[in-house]
Amino acid sequence: TTEPLNLTQPHMLKRNASFSSLTHDLEVSAQQDDEKEDQALLFEISWEVARKVGGIYTVMRSKAPVTVAEYGDSYALIGPMWPHTAALEFEEIEPSAVTAQVLNHLHTNRGVVAKFGRWLVKGYPRVFLLDVTSSRSQLTQFRNDMMPGFAPLNDSEVDEALIFGYQVSWLLESFCAVLPDRKIITHFHEWLVGIGLIAVTKAKLNVAKIFTTHATLLGRYLSAGGCDLYHNIQEFKPDTEAGNRGIYARHWIEKEAAHAATVFTTVSDITGLEAQYLLHKKPDIITPNGLETMRFTALHEFQNLHLKYKEVLNEFVLGHFSGSYNFNVDKTLYFFTAGRYELFNKGVDLYLEALARLNHRLKEANSDITIVAFIIMPTATSNYQVHSLTGQALMKDVQKSIDQVLKNIKESLLQSTARGLMPDLNSILSAEDLVNLKRRVLAVRQRPSPPPVVTHNMKNENDEILNYIRKVKLFNLPEDRVKIIFHPEFLTPTNPLIPLDYSDFVRGCHLGVFPSYYEPWGYTPAECTMMGVPSVTSDQSGFGSFMINNLGPVNERESNGIFIINRQVQSAHDSIEQLTNIFYRFTLLDRRQRIELRNRTERLSPMLDWKNLGQYYIESRGLALERVYKS
Repeated sequence: TTEPLNLTQPHMLKRNASFSSLTHDLEVSAQQDDEKEDQALLFEISWEVARKVGGIYTVMRSKAPVTVAEYGDSYALIGPMWPHTAALEFEEIEPSAVTAQVLNHLHTNRGVVAKFGRWLVKGYPRVFLLDVTSSRSQLTQFRNDMMPGFAPLNDSEVDEALIFGYQVSWLLESFCAVLPDRKIITHFHEWLVGIGLIAVTKAKLNVAKIFTTHATLLGRYLSAGGCDLYHNIQEFKPDTEAGNRGIYARHWIEKEAAHAATVFTTVSDITGLEAQYLLHKKPDIITPNGLETMRFTALHEFQNLHLKYKEVLNEFVLGHFSGSYNFNVDKTLYFFTAGRYELFNKGVDLYLEALARLNHRLKEANSDITIVAFIIMPTATSNYQVHSLTGQALMKDVQKSIDQVLKNIKESLLQSTARGLMPDLNSILSAEDLVNLKRRVLAVRQRPSPPPVVTHNMKNENDEILNYIRKVKLFNLPEDRVKIIFHPEFLTPTNPLIPLDYSDFVRGCHLGVFPSYYEPWGYTPAECTMMGVPSVTSDQSGFGSFMINNLGPVNERESNGIFIINRQVQSAHDSIEQLTNIFYRFTLLDRRQRIELRNRTERLSPMLDWKNLGQYYIESRGLALERVYKS
């Protein structure tokens, strides 16, 4: 037998509970330039400033308001200039006198072209964008200076990182020249900007240097290659493994930056363990990733958003499954997984195996519940499947026809009533309306069945996820209680199939599923929590580890909508069975219980707010200042 979900909550958080009052939201005007001479300058350096590539963009963007609130215009971000993204996210402004002096020093002495302005995100932080092409002619010199004796790299990304790294060190050199008595804190995120930290160290600039690795390169490669990373982590020879995988130069940058840093941090205990053995460096501080909380004044507000966006998903499902639609959307639950396209690392294999077992279990139980399980993971596609597009077009046509029929019925009822006559219900539908409806019914019946499990035509016919769907035999057959939708593209409001952005899609779903094998932090379950959507994660993710440490025992976590799969100790078979049980117990909840669970999940959001988690960044900056300036 399967135990029901534990919905008791011994220590429910009050809705207005605040974990920290470190700061308040701050909007900065374009004219503000209030650098305080006694305050340290803070620079955060990232490859993803004003450019969305991955999760670090979310870190930089969501953390900006609290950092600006603390530092004002003594804070700035530094990133490479990417014209196509800068055009949308960056506003160039007139620099202050001091900033203009710095930029002039940088260009005159080093020839670097830099743009200064503000990032068009909440907090409106100051930004320096460096044009990598302006220093490309010095690439050979950079290689010989930084990596003498290295074989030819043939790695364009390392080349870009080398150029940008030296440019960053020169920008900081200019600040030190113009403001020689000012304390400076630099915070470098990930290996791609690690050259900057190493170059600053070689130049002996008197600045505090923080380096954060959000995921070790080698750890990701080892996990993706099927290695049992965590059980064998003490046995690996990192340099040899990196060389065998063709990433030695990248690994070397990451390791050197970690060792050269004044303060070294990682985003989770899990990543800290990797750093200890793969980089031979223990982190000084763990700096978990936060998010900006959007709180609602009334509980029903975010529940209403769930209903609103679930209706959009209902419309998509009706179109996709038209012709083989044999289930009730009012008794349908939407599960999803999303993120980087990594079958094993992201736990997509576990997700599909557990869904196959759930399908069997629901059929055995004669359940009337249907699960539509989405996979949102971008990969190479050629275009949308014709079936997917025609299904949505057909449903729009059906809806239009029904609206016209309803309009005609309304007019007929109005005319009869106005004459004081009871309407003839046998003739309430005109012959023309009946013909139109019959034509639409026949069109729906002509739809092929079963509908495809993927919404796009894949460029790779042997796509890993599609092959795994075939392996577990989830083909959207009429008798299946679990249906699969693999959407291999980012979601946007202009999407012709599911016209929602990612956050609205999440709100419309019932359960997020992220049973990752390798997940240094895990923004996807964190985002679910912020939006009041229960989620499944694993104890090998940074988020899962954080929740275990902060929410305590299993019943406390699950009563708040946080389900954590054990992947550290038990076998893959047992992990799949645990996930299947969570799925099945979730299907047994009635609507009222699901609403209550969403309320409890949403109440956890202050735990993940930067106003709480930002304190770890404050601690790391304080430690860096103390070590460099002894104050």
